[in-house]
Amino acid sequence: MNYKDAKDKFIQTWGSLGTLWGINKAMAQIHALLLISPEPLSMEDIMGELHISRGNTSMNLRQLIDWGIVFKTSVVGERKEFFSSEKDIQELAKQIARERSRREIQPTLKVLKEVSSIEDDGTDKTKEFIKQTKSLHELAETADSIMNRVVNQEANWITKTFIKLLK
Repeated sequence: MNYKDAKDKFIQTWGSLGTLWGINKAMAQIHALLLISPEPLSMEDIMGELHISRGNTSMNLRQLIDWGIVFKTSVVGERKEFFSSEKDIQELAKQIARERSRREIQPTLKVLKEVSSIEDDGTDKTKEFIKQTKSLHELAETADSIMNRVVNQEANWITKTFIKLLK
């Protein structure tokens, strides 16, 4: 397989995976392209490479910037805006985990806390509802806490050892 075929396959696969993570295909493909690009790309470069519209490119670049994984950069002698991706894969994973917690887990925790705090009217339905939603809240809170500890952990010898054990 040559470079172009491998690059196209990577971008397509990353785009498909993105939909499983809750982001749209074009957004994931733009990120993939920027991730593997050795230099920053302009919006026109991205549009041409991925064959997507200016509006789609612009909207998805803004979202990737909001996620904190794509950055605007300057290129000397150019008036256009250029974009690059976080290249450190561990930092990229940490930032995605932080954003997913903020966007998905935290709102879910808020709802679970609210619905599990209803008044117990003594019926079996209500008691079971409160019990299950409190259990879900505790599980989600624990999972979020563990994820935050891992994300905020510096790459020290314990973390490196743990990662080696997982390999």
